[in-house]
Amino acid sequence: MAVWALGINHHTAPLDVRGRFAFALDQVPDALRRFRAALARQPEATLLSTCNRTELYCASDEPLIEPTARWLADTAGVAPELLLQHAYVLRDDAAARHAFRVASGLDSMVLGEAQILGQLKDAVRVADEVGALGTTLHQLFQRSFAVAKQVRSSTAIGAHSISMAAAAVRLASQLFEDLRDIRVLFVGAGEMIELTATHFAARQPRAMAVANRTLERGEKLAARFGAEAMRLSDLPARLHEFDAVISCTASTLPLIGLGMVESALRRRRHRPMFMVDLAVPRDIEAEVRELDDVYLYTVDDLASVVQAGKDSRQAAVAQAEAIIDAGVQSFMHWLRQRDPNAGVVALIRDLQTQADAWRAAEIARAKRLLARGESVDAALEALARGLTQKMLHGALAELHSGDEVARQHTAEVVSRLFLRGRPDAAAPRRASDDGRPPRP
Repeated sequence: MAVWALGINHHTAPLDVRGRFAFALDQVPDALRRFRAALARQPEATLLSTCNRTELYCASDEPLIEPTARWLADTAGVAPELLLQHAYVLRDDAAARHAFRVASGLDSMVLGEAQILGQLKDAVRVADEVGALGTTLHQLFQRSFAVAKQVRSSTAIGAHSISMAAAAVRLASQLFEDLRDIRVLFVGAGEMIELTATHFAARQPRAMAVANRTLERGEKLAARFGAEAMRLSDLPARLHEFDAVISCTASTLPLIGLGMVESALRRRRHRPMFMVDLAVPRDIEAEVRELDDVYLYTVDDLASVVQAGKDSRQAAVAQAEAIIDAGVQSFMHWLRQRDPNAGVVALIRDLQTQADAWRAAEIARAKRLLARGESVDAALEALARGLTQKMLHGALAELHSGDEVARQHTAEVVSRLFLRGRPDAAAPRRASDDGRPPRP
């Protein structure tokens, strides 16, 4: 089986590009069905989409990388060339290593953060529910979960990490003298908003509110923090009431536009507003950043804040990478064990590599002879003799070593390999009593 991963993330693509390839969790089942239907061989597939990445993990009897890229590009409505400018394509052990690093939080914007593991488990669960998770990807991800657990339990990779939610609070503290004097609005009611609300609530702001498309879900989250619940439709009329706005929804279009914010600022008499857009695609129009009295941050803007303390955890990173390397080796061993021809394919590849090396060495030697003035015939003779010696050396060495049983077995193999056209090749003579092979 071939395993491959194709994706974009915060390392390779800016926010607006990532937004074009984003999938809400409830969109993933249909996307997986359409992806597999678009490929003739219907590979195993898992689709992971978060604010920082969109990745397809696949397995099939052959790598279908070009069709995978074409489908993802078509789905986003862009040319495959644009996707590939920002994408990474990983195969086999490299794909496994990437999956293990993602699960362990080593590829996250917040080094060592645990949220990505839950998101990956959700993606695997959805793939399993739609019948897209076969044996190979099941093994890959179960091993990635085990590796992530080992990394978290045996290293300090998550120690002192600053989450995106904590970074938002830290930035707000730089703008406002005392967070107890501000009113905070949370737009959305998902996991990221819940985390951010938890961090803000610890600073005891004057008031908090939760605006959500589904009022019941917003009320449930608001009740946890003693906050007010409101509808998204109330945003235009009430946005001016809030000093800080943190938004993270699954909307495909911005919810808070330039005109809405300009109107709010006029009613606030241009008192500053702190805004954090954690959504991909954006919840807040990019043009809002240009307003003088607005301090707007996106997930990418928070990167420098969340990287604080990363250098001090390099020892933990090294330990985590060692655990991941062992996990990759174990997975690749399992993968090879499933393919009875894998060893033969690897041997053929190694033989071809060795033969190419011999050929290159003898050609170089022949060229040196010609440069020294040797005749063409002499150079060709030396080339042929050198290649012959290299090709026969291993077989002749084996025929001169080992016990009689081993020599007899070697003699039979050598006869099949090198004397196949001779009528007596099928019945090689026994080695002589002195241990040397019989003369031809």
